[in-house]
Amino acid sequence: MFILKRQDVEISSIQHPKRDQKVPILSYQGQSFRLIQVFGSGQEEEARSFWRDLTDNQGKACVLLEEPERCSVWGKVRLDQLSQDAAVPDGGGTVTAVFTQACLLMLQAMYIDVEDLMGTKQAASFERDLISIFQQWRFPQTDSPAAVKQLLTINPLNSLQTPAWQENLLNVLLQELYRLGKAYFGKSAFADRVLDALQDLPQGERTRFLEWLNHSPTGKLWS
Repeated sequence: MFILKRQDVEISSIQHPKRDQKVPILSYQGQSFRLIQVFGSGQEEEARSFWRDLTDNQGKACVLLEEPERCSVWGKVRLDQLSQDAAVPDGGGTVTAVFTQACLLMLQAMYIDVEDLMGTKQAASFERDLISIFQQWRFPQTDSPAAVKQLLTINPLNSLQTPAWQENLLNVLLQELYRLGKAYFGKSAFADRVLDALQDLPQGERTRFLEWLNHSPTGKLWS
Protein backbone atom coordinates (compact mmCIF):
# COMPACT_ATOMS: atom_id res chain seq x y z
CA MET A 1 0.00 0.00 0.00
CA PHE A 2 2.47 2.66 1.21
CA ILE A 3 6.23 2.78 1.76
CA LEU A 4 6.84 5.82 3.92
CA LYS A 5 9.58 7.63 5.81
CA ARG A 6 9.41 8.84 9.40
CA GLN A 7 8.90 12.47 8.33
CA ASP A 8 5.82 11.45 6.31
CA VAL A 9 3.82 10.19 9.27
CA GLU A 10 2.74 11.02 12.79
CA ILE A 11 3.04 8.42 15.54
CA SER A 12 0.95 8.80 18.67
CA SER A 13 -0.76 6.44 21.08
CA ILE A 14 -4.22 5.71 22.41
CA GLN A 15 -5.40 3.84 25.47
CA HIS A 16 -6.29 0.19 24.82
CA PRO A 17 -9.99 -0.25 25.71
CA LYS A 18 -9.49 -3.49 27.61
CA ARG A 19 -5.94 -3.47 28.87
CA ASP A 20 -3.80 -1.12 30.92
CA GLN A 21 -1.55 -0.16 28.06
CA LYS A 22 -1.03 2.35 25.30
CA VAL A 23 -1.32 1.32 21.65
CA PRO A 24 1.05 3.00 19.13
CA ILE A 25 -0.88 4.48 16.20
CA LEU A 26 0.64 5.68 12.92
CA SER A 27 -1.37 8.39 11.12
CA TYR A 28 -1.03 9.16 7.41
CA GLN A 29 -3.41 11.21 5.27
CA GLY A 30 -6.30 10.76 7.68
CA GLN A 31 -5.83 7.01 7.98
CA SER A 32 -4.74 5.11 11.09
CA PHE A 33 -2.44 2.08 11.27
CA ARG A 34 -1.47 -0.19 14.14
CA LEU A 35 1.99 -1.70 14.61
CA ILE A 36 2.31 -5.28 13.37
CA GLN A 37 6.02 -6.03 13.33
CA VAL A 38 9.45 -4.39 13.66
CA PHE A 39 12.58 -5.37 11.72
CA GLY A 40 16.10 -4.36 12.65
CA SER A 41 18.95 -2.95 10.61
CA GLY A 42 19.97 -5.43 7.93
CA GLN A 43 16.45 -6.89 7.68
CA GLU A 44 15.17 -4.46 5.04
CA GLU A 45 14.52 -7.18 2.46
CA GLU A 46 12.75 -9.34 5.03
CA ALA A 47 10.55 -6.38 5.98
CA ARG A 48 9.67 -5.67 2.33
CA SER A 49 8.88 -9.33 1.73
CA PHE A 50 6.61 -9.43 4.78
CA TRP A 51 4.90 -6.20 3.69
CA ARG A 52 4.42 -7.46 0.11
CA ASP A 53 2.93 -10.73 1.34
CA LEU A 54 0.39 -8.84 3.45
CA THR A 55 -0.53 -6.37 0.71
CA ASP A 56 -0.23 -8.42 -2.50
CA ASN A 57 -1.15 -11.92 -1.33
CA GLN A 58 -3.45 -11.25 1.60
CA GLY A 59 -5.00 -8.00 0.37
CA LYS A 60 -4.36 -6.11 3.61
CA ALA A 61 -3.85 -2.36 3.74
CA CYS A 62 -0.43 -1.88 5.30
CA VAL A 63 2.32 0.69 5.64
CA LEU A 64 6.01 -0.12 5.46
CA LEU A 65 7.79 2.54 7.51
CA GLU A 66 11.48 2.81 6.64
CA GLU A 67 13.81 4.46 9.15
CA PRO A 68 17.63 4.63 9.20
CA GLU A 69 18.05 1.81 11.74
CA ARG A 70 14.85 -0.19 11.41
CA CYS A 71 11.73 -0.91 9.37
CA SER A 72 8.26 -1.53 10.72
CA VAL A 73 5.01 -2.77 9.22
CA TRP A 74 1.67 -1.28 10.28
CA GLY A 75 -1.83 -2.55 9.50
CA LYS A 76 -4.76 -0.23 8.76
CA VAL A 77 -7.30 0.01 11.56
CA ARG A 78 -10.33 2.08 12.39
CA LEU A 79 -9.91 3.50 15.84
CA ASP A 80 -13.46 2.55 16.76
CA GLN A 81 -12.50 -1.05 15.97
CA LEU A 82 -10.26 -1.11 19.01
CA SER A 83 -13.39 -1.64 21.10
CA GLN A 84 -13.80 -4.90 19.19
CA ASP A 85 -10.47 -6.39 20.16
CA ALA A 86 -10.84 -9.60 18.23
CA ALA A 87 -11.28 -7.68 15.00
CA VAL A 88 -8.05 -5.74 15.27
CA PRO A 89 -5.52 -7.04 12.72
CA ASP A 90 -2.46 -6.28 14.77
CA GLY A 91 -0.51 -9.51 14.95
CA GLY A 92 0.67 -8.33 18.33
CA GLY A 93 -0.93 -10.85 20.59
CA THR A 94 -0.54 -11.19 24.29
CA VAL A 95 2.49 -13.16 25.39
CA THR A 96 3.16 -14.80 28.70
CA ALA A 97 4.57 -12.60 31.45
CA VAL A 98 7.63 -14.85 31.53
CA PHE A 99 8.67 -13.56 28.10
CA THR A 100 8.52 -10.00 29.38
CA GLN A 101 10.54 -11.02 32.45
CA ALA A 102 13.13 -12.64 30.16
CA CYS A 103 13.44 -9.45 28.11
CA LEU A 104 13.89 -7.45 31.31
CA LEU A 105 16.66 -9.81 32.45
CA MET A 106 18.44 -9.14 29.14
CA LEU A 107 17.89 -5.40 29.50
CA GLN A 108 19.29 -5.36 33.02
CA ALA A 109 22.29 -7.46 31.99
CA MET A 110 23.24 -4.93 29.32
CA TYR A 111 22.72 -2.03 31.72
CA ILE A 112 24.99 -3.69 34.32
CA ASP A 113 27.62 -4.36 31.65
CA VAL A 114 27.60 -0.72 30.59
CA GLU A 115 27.95 0.43 34.20
CA ASP A 116 30.66 -2.09 35.11
CA LEU A 117 32.75 -1.70 31.97
CA MET A 118 32.21 1.98 31.11
CA GLY A 119 31.28 3.70 34.34
CA THR A 120 28.33 5.58 35.78
CA LYS A 121 28.39 8.34 33.16
CA GLN A 122 27.79 5.89 30.34
CA ALA A 123 25.22 4.04 32.44
CA ALA A 124 23.29 7.29 32.82
CA SER A 125 23.51 7.81 29.05
CA PHE A 126 22.19 4.29 28.48
CA GLU A 127 19.29 5.02 30.82
CA ARG A 128 18.42 8.18 28.88
CA ASP A 129 18.54 6.25 25.60
CA LEU A 130 16.20 3.69 27.07
CA ILE A 131 13.74 6.32 28.29
CA SER A 132 13.70 7.78 24.78
CA ILE A 133 12.88 4.36 23.29
CA PHE A 134 10.08 3.73 25.78
CA GLN A 135 8.60 7.15 25.08
CA GLN A 136 8.84 6.80 21.31
CA TRP A 137 7.08 3.44 21.28
CA ARG A 138 4.66 4.20 24.13
CA PHE A 139 5.60 1.29 26.35
CA PRO A 140 3.07 0.95 29.19
CA GLN A 141 4.33 1.51 32.74
CA THR A 142 7.39 3.50 31.63
CA ASP A 143 5.93 6.98 31.88
CA SER A 144 8.50 8.36 34.33
CA PRO A 145 12.28 8.10 34.92
CA ALA A 146 11.50 6.43 38.27
CA ALA A 147 9.45 3.73 36.55
CA VAL A 148 12.28 3.05 34.10
CA LYS A 149 14.80 2.96 36.95
CA GLN A 150 12.67 0.34 38.66
CA LEU A 151 12.68 -1.80 35.52
CA LEU A 152 16.48 -1.59 35.49
CA THR A 153 17.03 -2.50 39.11
CA ILE A 154 14.25 -4.70 40.54
CA ASN A 155 14.51 -8.44 39.93
CA PRO A 156 11.70 -9.07 37.41
CA LEU A 157 11.32 -12.66 38.63
CA ASN A 158 10.38 -11.43 42.10
CA SER A 159 8.21 -8.52 40.97
CA LEU A 160 4.43 -8.71 41.26
CA GLN A 161 4.02 -5.99 38.64
CA THR A 162 5.42 -7.34 35.40
CA PRO A 163 4.54 -4.81 32.64
CA ALA A 164 1.73 -5.86 30.32
CA TRP A 165 3.68 -5.63 27.06
CA GLN A 166 2.40 -7.31 23.93
CA GLU A 167 4.51 -9.34 21.54
CA ASN A 168 5.12 -6.51 19.11
CA LEU A 169 6.53 -4.34 21.89
CA LEU A 170 8.85 -7.13 23.05
CA ASN A 171 10.15 -7.33 19.49
CA VAL A 172 10.69 -3.57 19.50
CA LEU A 173 12.55 -3.78 22.82
CA LEU A 174 14.83 -6.61 21.67
CA GLN A 175 15.58 -4.86 18.38
CA GLU A 176 16.36 -1.56 20.11
CA LEU A 177 18.37 -3.34 22.80
CA TYR A 178 20.52 -4.93 20.13
CA ARG A 179 21.00 -1.54 18.47
CA LEU A 180 22.09 -0.04 21.80
CA GLY A 181 24.46 -2.96 22.34
CA LYS A 182 26.19 -2.24 19.03
CA ALA A 183 26.33 1.47 19.84
CA TYR A 184 27.94 0.94 23.26
CA PHE A 185 30.05 -2.19 22.68
CA GLY A 186 30.74 -2.13 18.94
CA LYS A 187 31.52 -5.58 17.58
CA SER A 188 32.36 -7.15 20.92
CA ALA A 189 30.39 -10.19 22.04
CA PHE A 190 27.81 -8.33 24.10
CA ALA A 191 24.98 -10.56 22.90
CA ASP A 192 26.38 -13.68 24.55
CA ARG A 193 26.80 -11.86 27.86
CA VAL A 194 23.26 -10.50 27.69
CA LEU A 195 21.79 -13.92 26.85
CA ASP A 196 23.64 -15.44 29.81
CA ALA A 197 21.19 -13.54 32.04
CA LEU A 198 18.49 -15.99 30.94
CA GLN A 199 20.18 -18.61 33.13
CA ASP A 200 18.15 -17.09 35.97
CA LEU A 201 14.96 -18.47 34.40
CA PRO A 202 13.77 -21.99 35.21
CA GLN A 203 14.96 -24.32 32.46
CA GLY A 204 11.51 -24.97 30.97
CA GLU A 205 10.67 -21.29 30.77
CA ARG A 206 14.10 -20.47 29.36
CA THR A 207 13.57 -23.05 26.62
CA ARG A 208 10.12 -21.63 25.78
CA PHE A 209 11.46 -18.11 25.59
CA LEU A 210 14.43 -19.07 23.41
CA GLU A 211 12.13 -20.94 21.03
CA TRP A 212 9.95 -17.86 20.77
CA LEU A 213 13.01 -15.61 20.33
CA ASN A 214 14.42 -17.81 17.57
CA HIS A 215 11.17 -17.49 15.60
CA SER A 216 10.72 -13.77 16.26
CA PRO A 217 11.77 -11.00 13.81
CA THR A 218 14.72 -10.18 16.07
CA GLY A 219 15.84 -13.79 16.55
CA LYS A 220 18.55 -13.57 13.87
CA LEU A 221 20.12 -10.61 15.62
CA TRP A 222 20.58 -12.50 18.86
CA SER A 223 21.47 -15.94 17.48
